[in-house]
Amino acid sequence: QVQLVESGGGLVQPGGSLTLSCVSSERITNTYSMAWFRQAPGKEREFVGGIHRSGGRIVGSDTGKGRFTISKDNAKNTVYLQMNNLKPEDTGTYMCALRLAGLVTSDDSVYKYWGQGTHVTVSS
Repeated sequence: QVQLVESGGGLVQPGGSLTLSCVSSERITNTYSMAWFRQAPGKEREFVGGIHRSGGRIVGSDTGKGRFTISKDNAKNTVYLQMNNLKPEDTGTYMCALRLAGLVTSDDSVYKYWGQGTHVTVSS
């Protein structure tokens, strides 16, 4: 059983930055693909982006392209989501997910393990 724990959320003003972390209980190797999703109140879960097991990164075109960066540190079993120029519409609960095999995709059904999420509020 893989456990994922997110951290780094909080209250930030519009235009500000946050870096979220997702620590895995299992060693992150080049076997797993990791993704970030978010869910705003009353809305469906939305794909933010992810990092392929090969290291290639993608960011969801409708969310943070140009503002969000995804990276990982295998030695720390951690995946990061750096968010810049945050907007009120970025408010929500951010969750990381792990896919045992295959590439990153926006289809949340393929991810077997999920964290509980960390909440981000963008407000003045």
